[in-house]
Amino acid sequence: MGMFDGINISGSALTAQRLRMDVISSNMANADTTRARQVNGEWEPYRRKMVSFQAEPLAFSDHLNIAFKERAGLSGGVRVNQINEDPTPFKLVYDPSNPDAGPDGYVKMPNVDPLREMVDLMSATRSYEANVTVLNANKNMLMKALQIGS
Repeated sequence: MGMFDGINISGSALTAQRLRMDVISSNMANADTTRARQVNGEWEPYRRKMVSFQAEPLAFSDHLNIAFKERAGLSGGVRVNQINEDPTPFKLVYDPSNPDAGPDGYVKMPNVDPLREMVDLMSATRSYEANVTVLNANKNMLMKALQIGS
């Protein structure tokens, strides 16, 4: 394992969690947006977005080391695989005075649940904080190694 691999892995996790927090913020900001995009000439409400992660692929030399059983079980960090739209149906709210109401008086509202978004945000924040702690621990170990060497 290289000297900076731990820092690079923590850095990739920080970047991924930051993007996750940005997507959650976008969901919260658009929780009442009934005209997000046009589909077949009709306005559709904002659709909740979700971030999915995947392990960062390893370098070729890492695969060789694993084959020689020197570095079994290592990962190259984390990255955002894709940002998906939540397929759950829109909420229907009865409001005949709303200009976006259909002929039956119901308005399609975004499928964003503020409670779920807050829980996801707390989870992303905790993951971010844990990765900052790991990054600082790696930095302190490198500093101690430099002090020993001098």
